Amino acid sequence: MTVSHIFGPQEPQYRSVTASAHGKVNLHLGVGPAREDGYHELDTIFQAVSLKEEVTVALRDAQGAQDAHDAEAVREAEVAQEAADAAPCTWSVSGFDSHLVPQDSSNLAWKAVAAIQKLARDAHVPWADEPVHIHIDKGIPVAGGMAGGSADAAAALVAATELYFPDPRSPRRPDGAQLSGIAADLGADVPFCLLGGTARGTGKGENLMPVIATGTYHWAIATDKRGLSTPEVFRQLDQQRAAASEASPKAARAGSPEGLIAALRTGNPEEVGKLLVNDLQAPAISLLPSLRETLKAAEEAGAIAAIVSGSGPTVAMLCASADDAVEVATAVSVAGKASSTMTTSSPAAAAGVIKREEVLE
Repeated sequence: MTVSHIFGPQEPQYRSVTASAHGKVNLHLGVGPAREDGYHELDTIFQAVSLKEEVTVALRDAQGAQDAHDAEAVREAEVAQEAADAAPCTWSVSGFDSHLVPQDSSNLAWKAVAAIQKLARDAHVPWADEPVHIHIDKGIPVAGGMAGGSADAAAALVAATELYFPDPRSPRRPDGAQLSGIAADLGADVPFCLLGGTARGTGKGENLMPVIATGTYHWAIATDKRGLSTPEVFRQLDQQRAAASEASPKAARAGSPEGLIAALRTGNPEEVGKLLVNDLQAPAISLLPSLRETLKAAEEAGAIAAIVSGSGPTVAMLCASADDAVEVATAVSVAGKASSTMTTSSPAAAAGVIKREEVLE
């Protein structure tokens, strides 16, 4: 190992790095009682879908690093340097639902980059304090229960790691376990968006065990522009369970996902469809009753099964084939039961770098 491998280069190797991360559907979402910290114990089966976010992290002082994004009709905001460990940052957003993305330091991609900048500063990376520009190109519905914000964070972690620690052999570069720990601090779904594939999540969802899944699953996706607040959906679940327990101490809850795990090994969407379950579906419907009509429209259009994705309000409709997914999405759209529809497939890969732009000599 050379001295440069230990201490790293003195000049940045890349002026920008772009990474992607995929959204998810919860094939099984069992929710336990609220814990002392306010979170609920989860037992869930995640599966990554082909819908994805792309995040570019660019050094603003590098020639031309920002030009391409400035030329686009995107919204841009200056992000205040609210944390001592964050370099000055501007950012922009394009793509699906871009106008709904937070434009301040609450944005998970910004938090992810700031976390890697802190590691870079601690490792004495010379360009750790240089201003950066973050660009998010969205392909996942915002506030739809498909982990769009978490995918932003996962992609930003990967891109920033490559930007500040370009040598994969360097002992200073954060490893997978370290990135997973940062991801868990950012949000419960971020570790899975890093991992991709299919996995069982416990705890808040951050404790992951890969699950074997064969075949490709095809989905029609129905969005609802009204959105749902995840904390509000959980509160509604708690209220429903409290009311139900007075009348019936054995109120129905999602059981073990072992049957679904076995079905995923077969690659048979019919078998998988029988076992889709989400404890948050009932409270989501109670807060947004039109979801019931969307689920019914999916069934009438020929979907194998339909389920509210995560905390909603997006509805994921499992179909027998890619062609069937197009037909179901079209039928639900024509029936006026969704703000928009799209198709996707699963499982999808882990978060990863898709483009590097080297600094010009």
